[in-house]
Amino acid sequence: MPLIEAITNLQQLKDRPALAALLDWNHKAVVGAKFDHNELSITIGREFIQDTCRALQKAGYNFLSDITCVDWYPSEPRFELSYHLLSHRLKEYVRLHVRLTGNDAVIESIMPVWPSSNFFEREIFDLFGIQFTGRGPVNRIMMPDDWKGHPLRKDYPVEGYR
Repeated sequence: MPLIEAITNLQQLKDRPALAALLDWNHKAVVGAKFDHNELSITIGREFIQDTCRALQKAGYNFLSDITCVDWYPSEPRFELSYHLLSHRLKEYVRLHVRLTGNDAVIESIMPVWPSSNFFEREIFDLFGIQFTGRGPVNRIMMPDDWKGHPLRKDYPVEGYR
């Protein structure tokens, strides 16, 4: 089976349910989109994350399956958060990407939209040091309480801080 080239033109993707819902709601929130390997990824501005999740929830994306993070160090923006959403009704996944700079790795929590994001946000804080605002205090859940630093950052020493 030949590989099909990825589609990144918003005009060609505007009929996809998730992207159509976001463009109707607030086209300024959408930074870019990519359809590749039969999966849609939408990049949004970080200031729109909670409202974007609400808009997609209203559009039928009723399940948050995961939140992940990638450290692109030394590139800037350094961090990329990826929110994986599912619509059972549409039988369709969509990924939301948000880029954060290394010196301002702060984003609004989506717990008011999906309380199940609690564990994912705590894990990302613990391992990458990303701060989530609008939620209660975040403590370590993967590493010991006295651990120094965030071990999945690419500039973290291989043997830890001594």
